[in-house]
Amino acid sequence: MIARPDRQADLRAPQPARSRPSGPEKAPLVVPLTGRDHWILRMLHEHRVLTTNQLADLAFPTPKIARRRLAILHDYRVLDRFRPLRTRGSAPSHWTLAPAGATVLAAEAGTSVRELGYNHQQTLAIAHSLHLTHTLGVNEWFTALTTGHDGDRGDRGRVVAWWSQTRCQRLWGDLTRPDAFGRYTHTGTTLDFFLEYDLATTALPRVAAKLHGYSELARTTGAITPVLFWVPTTIRETNTRHAVRQSWERLPDPDAVPVATAAAELLAPITDPSPADRVWLPLDTTGTSRLRLHELAAVWPRRTTPGTGIDAEHSAVTLGGQVMLAPPPPRPPTLEGR
Repeated sequence: MIARPDRQADLRAPQPARSRPSGPEKAPLVVPLTGRDHWILRMLHEHRVLTTNQLADLAFPTPKIARRRLAILHDYRVLDRFRPLRTRGSAPSHWTLAPAGATVLAAEAGTSVRELGYNHQQTLAIAHSLHLTHTLGVNEWFTALTTGHDGDRGDRGRVVAWWSQTRCQRLWGDLTRPDAFGRYTHTGTTLDFFLEYDLATTALPRVAAKLHGYSELARTTGAITPVLFWVPTTIRETNTRHAVRQSWERLPDPDAVPVATAAAELLAPITDPSPADRVWLPLDTTGTSRLRLHELAAVWPRRTTPGTGIDAEHSAVTLGGQVMLAPPPPRPPTLEGR
């Protein structure tokens, strides 16, 4: 379930991890990694940090199997982990890519760890980052969308693409920096979108000003891709819509930047609530009815994909002197019971 996140202050100090012994008693680097294991490495390289619960939902039959396999990968030294301190309850393990895991990915791509852009200290810094809550929130949003169902009929859509903020920044950062890019399909309908994940910590004029970057992206590339604002409460949504609409109406071509908003507290208290549920309200709507995620495609017939290799699954490209791996699929190739 997508819940309102704890305040950042609860998450900043990770518990000290036990030191891992080195030497011959440790597992060798050459280990029998499964297809799902390789997918986990790629996901952590793409999205920086994922919790045990998120990986269990995305890739394992049960949480118990997830915990057991992730612990093995930690013993293999391809994954690192930390647990943030909380004032209430305890946090699940948070997983990041370890140097040995980055070595595996670099070898598969025929490049070096340095050219891959991996830095161990920067990777570990996410444990203390002020952006940890935001990063986890975006990843939880896509996890719920990938594993949840359509709340009205129990139908399942499919997340075809889930790109991280880092990938979006490398591709479009000179124009705009979305929190993520996604492609969602349902009953033959496809919706590409940029996600703006809001924690109500950013001033609304700054939130609204982001539309100018999306407008410039549409003008420069010809890509007309909806922007979805996800906020925690309906009060925040009302205020966001007012501020965003003022900026939207001043754009050179407002129709080139389709916008919709939704609030997390609108999700029904059901099993596996999903951002695909009937919670979306287009900015330019004249009615009050909220729509399911895939229904937004019918509201904005004027849409084009941002391109840049969205359909590529196995190729890596060099951008800015670094090798950018192809984005991993949102789900592993198989749900192996290991």
